[in-house]
Amino acid sequence: MKTRFKPKFNIKKGDLVVVIAGDDKDRTKPRKVLEVIIDKSRVLVEGVNIITKHTKPSAQNTKGGIVKQEAPIAISNVMLWDAKAGKPTRVGRQRENGKVVRIAKKSGEVIK
Repeated sequence: MKTRFKPKFNIKKGDLVVVIAGDDKDRTKPRKVLEVIIDKSRVLVEGVNIITKHTKPSAQNTKGGIVKQEAPIAISNVMLWDAKAGKPTRVGRQRENGKVVRIAKKSGEVIK
C-alpha cells in the first residue's frame, strides 16, 4: 500500500473486536487484537486465522516440527466490540479536553 499519508485506523492493539467476515466469522464472540500492521492494513486477532507453520530445528527451537499460530486478517473484516451495548459498533471521534477520543456509535461510550 503506497500512499503519501499513513492511514488512521479505529482499531488499536489490545481492543476487543468481532470478526464480521471470513472463515472465523462470529459476531457474538469478542476477541483481543494482538497487533495492528498499519502499512498492510491488517490485524492479528487472538484465535483467528490459525495456520500451521513447519519449522526447522534451530538454536532457539531445537525440536522443530509443526507450530500453530495466528496469521493477520484484513482490518476491514473486524469491527470494534461495544461492551456496554454487547454488540459490534462503528467508531466516531470527538475532542475532549483537547484530546481526540474514540466514541462507540451504538452507546456513545468513550473507548479506552
